[in-house]
Amino acid sequence: MSLAALQRDFRSWLTAEASDAAARFGKHTAPGLAVYLNNYRGQLMTCLAQSFGAVRAWLGDTAFDGAAATHIDRRPPHSWTLDAYPIEFPDTLDTLYPQDPEVAELARLERDLGLAFVARDAAQLTLPDIAHVDWSSAILELAPTFSLLPVTTNAGAIWAAIESEQTPPAAAILDVPAVLAIWRKDYSPTFRTLDPVEARAMFRLTDGRTFGEICAAIVHEVGEVDGPQVAGNLLGRWIAEGMIGSIKER
Repeated sequence: MSLAALQRDFRSWLTAEASDAAARFGKHTAPGLAVYLNNYRGQLMTCLAQSFGAVRAWLGDTAFDGAAATHIDRRPPHSWTLDAYPIEFPDTLDTLYPQDPEVAELARLERDLGLAFVARDAAQLTLPDIAHVDWSSAILELAPTFSLLPVTTNAGAIWAAIESEQTPPAAAILDVPAVLAIWRKDYSPTFRTLDPVEARAMFRLTDGRTFGEICAAIVHEVGEVDGPQVAGNLLGRWIAEGMIGSIKER
């Protein structure tokens, strides 16, 4: 047996418990293969449990472990690092809990907060950085830790209650779908719910629109009297909260 064939068989045993692959190692290897399989699945279960503490608290240990086992069966690791393994777990929860959308949304929020924590740093913008910017052609580049998460449930309130060790509210569908902004502020991952005007402005920003184009869209939404002030307040808040990583001009 070549080394490549040996590796393929070993992977087949770990990821799919392929009995034909195990048989090619010989009967005497069965106890050892069982140990490797147990260690493999145990490490993945631990990885998911550590990455989704709020989801585990929400579902309960038994239901969470069942979901994690299903995910391990469906999605073997595909990256060189276990840090990437939790990324697709919310997709499995979508499948397992189609009538409870807060479960997968809570998982996506928790996943994105974790990704924000490990994302690379960006320099904090200072007054000299923005002193001579031509805002009509300026392109605001979001910090590497930043992401947007559309939600239809009160997953944010559930996460916040669990994180503060309070009794979480009952799951609820929002009257109007919302958007959460997630990023790392100083050294702590954080999030907040965007109002509709800010959410639309943020999506335009992620599309690469200039700040001038974003301002024009805001003026169109809220009117010529309030639009410039709304746009200016949003810009100041984005910079103050560390959402903007850099500013370029088209």
